[in-house]
Amino acid sequence: QVQLVESGGGLVQPGGSLRLSCAASGRTFAMRPMAWFRQAPGKEREFAAAISWNVGRIYYADSVKGRFTISRDNAKNTVYLQMNNLKPEDTAVYYCAAGRIYYSGNYYERSTYDYWGQGTQVTVSS
Repeated sequence: QVQLVESGGGLVQPGGSLRLSCAASGRTFAMRPMAWFRQAPGKEREFAAAISWNVGRIYYADSVKGRFTISRDNAKNTVYLQMNNLKPEDTAVYYCAAGRIYYSGNYYERSTYDYWGQGTQVTVSS
């Protein structure tokens, strides 16, 4: 069982930055791919970024590429999402997700991930 707790959300002006963190419980964090998804009001939850368990592969949605950076610190059981040049359309609840141990496949699909955090609100507005 893995518990995920996100933090770092808030209100920011367009063009600003935020850094989200997701702390994981347990001893299997380093063996799992990690991802960030987001869900805007009235919309489906969508993929934002993912990082493989061995940090060899990183993936981004086209909408965030060049502005967001995903990283992980296995010693701290934490995954991060650095978000720069934020836009109003980035407003959403951001969810951290953990995938199956040593998984190597489709990182974009929600079904890849077994564990989810409770989400943290990001609001981009002037």
